[in-house]
Amino acid sequence: MPEATPEPESPDGVQIDLISGARMEKLRSMEKIRLILDGVREGNIVILEEGLSPDEESKLIEVTMTEISPDEFNGIEIETYPTTGGSSGGLFGKLIGRDSPKKLTVIGPANQIKTLHKDEDFISALVSRK
Repeated sequence: MPEATPEPESPDGVQIDLISGARMEKLRSMEKIRLILDGVREGNIVILEEGLSPDEESKLIEVTMTEISPDEFNGIEIETYPTTGGSSGGLFGKLIGRDSPKKLTVIGPANQIKTLHKDEDFISALVSRK
């Protein structure tokens, strides 16, 4: 699995990792979870172009809970919102199982990211340095 090359730590900013749907599509569920958690544990904000499946999101939360340590890792903050699903979206698309799985997901360290506002097409977050 190709790994992101970490940049030298900058005291003046927060690193944001933008991960494409194409990259995530190539990974198995646990590889996705590990990629996300490794980035967040380093203090990075991880943004997924297409989000995770409900099962993967549940597993991410489950694994995160087992890794929380008061001195090292406070957990994650996760916010997701769906993107427009085109012609297959809406109630009819959901009823026949064609609801678009595409959604943007923002994940970051719980002690650095605070959601200020969220609605169906907008997330506003405050990100602080450590």
